[in-house]
Amino acid sequence: MNQQTKQNHRFNKNILIAVDESENSQRAVSYVGQMLGGVEGFTVTVLNVINEPEEDFFPTEEEKQKWLKEHRQKIDEQLAVYKQQLVDAGFDKDALTTRSILKYCPSMAQCILAERDEKTYSTIVVGRQGLSRSEEFLFGSISSKIVNHAKNCTVWVVE
Repeated sequence: MNQQTKQNHRFNKNILIAVDESENSQRAVSYVGQMLGGVEGFTVTVLNVINEPEEDFFPTEEEKQKWLKEHRQKIDEQLAVYKQQLVDAGFDKDALTTRSILKYCPSMAQCILAERDEKTYSTIVVGRQGLSRSEEFLFGSISSKIVNHAKNCTVWVVE
């Protein structure tokens, strides 16, 4: 990647908000709306990654498909709420995208960073996971992993 490409990649106005169904994700979306709503030139993608269950997690394929259908419907409804929240904050509908992807993720942070690399977002926004210090030590924090491993981008961690 040449220097100009690195600069364009680093300083574009494409923002990726990685969300789940938590209050912290709600605050992250709200924060972006408050900070940038009505400011022209920014594009925002609200992303939810559905971690594909292990092959033997469900007793049958039918149960797995039923769970995926119900879970995706719930996620799609939440993404629509997030998108409307950004529109209400002043974003143009055409500048907003929602994505829900089903992907096996040994690390959710790696999946989010892979999405960032694929679409060249210059900013990643995540809600801070409400873990205690001991839980974070044992299980790790998605936001901490993103902050520690993100290259050539800005990371906003919203609490």
